[in-house]
Amino acid sequence: MRIATFNINGIKARGDVLARWLDESKPDVAVLQEIKSIDANVPRALIEDRGYHLETHGQKGFNGVAILSRTPLTDVRRGLPGDDGDEQARWIEATVGDAGGLRVCGLYLPNGNPAPGPKFDYKLAWMARMQAHAKTLLTQEVPLVLAGDYNVIPQPDDAARPEAWAKDALFLPESRAAFRRLLALGFYDAVRLRHPESGIYSFWDYQAGAWSRNDGIRIDHLLLSPQAADRLRDAWVETGPRGWDKPSDHTPVWADLDL
Repeated sequence: MRIATFNINGIKARGDVLARWLDESKPDVAVLQEIKSIDANVPRALIEDRGYHLETHGQKGFNGVAILSRTPLTDVRRGLPGDDGDEQARWIEATVGDAGGLRVCGLYLPNGNPAPGPKFDYKLAWMARMQAHAKTLLTQEVPLVLAGDYNVIPQPDDAARPEAWAKDALFLPESRAAFRRLLALGFYDAVRLRHPESGIYSFWDYQAGAWSRNDGIRIDHLLLSPQAADRLRDAWVETGPRGWDKPSDHTPVWADLDL
């Protein structure tokens, strides 16, 4: 089963990109971030006509996450537990197939800039909530994937110019420490399990020719529970879509699981 995460940066603005990607790359399961649309306005036919089941957690103009699957999705949950007052659409999870099957969580973690400040405080609080919920999910002892745009650069090797990000919320010590605490629960970074080398990125800014200069960062991750990591065949970053016409500033990241 091939699972991908892709920050589409506007599901309506990038409809042609999404359609081409689904036609060419054919993921079994895909999680999308920044769909930037309320649920009622998501172009469902574009996805469902290609044989996918679709679940969304949308928000007007901002955020928004979705799960696409060729297999029916069950036990769908929208919103990250731990703060009933949080109205930002950043979390969706579902089981692929019947109970006891693969659990997929799609997330769009807060950016946190400017830091320090309220947005950075929200980011760290959100990560703490995510850690608590992930710990609970691990007790189910099923294959589990936390997939999405984490807005965290885990290590200096995950940036072409780490010094340029030294004061950015994506690379501040507090953000990286929170990411490590998540790994310490027992999760594995799929890409790093297969590709420990530097120079692997998933985001290139639209400005200053970042794509043409390969001035990128790796902030899109698939974290695997032990039950999923045991089934990992391969993981990779698909750079091609970043070079398409009117692309997202992110590109898909994949994991191939023996399920």
